[in-house]
Amino acid sequence: MVELYWNIGRIILNRQSDQLWGSKIFDRVARGLRAEFPHMKGFSRTNLYNMRTFAEAWGDEESIVQSVTGQLSWTHDVALLNKISDRELRQWYARRAVQHGWSVAVLEHQIHTRLHVREGAAPNNLESRLLSGGTDLAREVAKDPLIFDFLGLTAEAQEHALEEPMTLHLSQTLAEFGAGFAFVGRQYHLDVDGDDFYIDLLLYHVPSDRYVVVELKAGKFKPEHLGN
Repeated sequence: MVELYWNIGRIILNRQSDQLWGSKIFDRVARGLRAEFPHMKGFSRTNLYNMRTFAEAWGDEESIVQSVTGQLSWTHDVALLNKISDRELRQWYARRAVQHGWSVAVLEHQIHTRLHVREGAAPNNLESRLLSGGTDLAREVAKDPLIFDFLGLTAEAQEHALEEPMTLHLSQTLAEFGAGFAFVGRQYHLDVDGDDFYIDLLLYHVPSDRYVVVELKAGKFKPEHLGN
């Protein structure tokens, strides 16, 4: 389908260049395609504009078939086109979407929150707390910083109030942490030498075969948080 849409977009581009077709041609082409293929969807005027933009962004059919963009759904490709103008950056997000199996909603969220900028940007204590080699692995495992604006919380939300919406939006929460995470428990109980401890959120990272302990802190970052 992606290849078909590219070809339709290329035809529109060529005809506009050769015959100076105006914007009304999109209505005419949309009606013609719907009449010719009554059982097919996707031939709206808006989608024809998207096809034209798609063909304009990709110069030849072979590049589409072989590129990571060709492995995504049409709605993914439209989101990339509409939200990112830079081709290299568009490819960066396309590769991540394929690698991690992002839905369109997750892809748009990552673009909106500028994942390419925020990866590894938050202050952390990885180098001082992890054994040799563990720092790079930890940076790979989870995105940093994390953005949970989809929870709809106010700035005054307390730590205990964060857990409920995070577990209610579990799929988006895990997607925000990164690829390969599974949810183990909330307020997970540990008995250490007779003392009770509770982990806010306990996750498991399948690719690295490691547990990830999440301690929630409300408010701005404080230097003492690095000592935890």
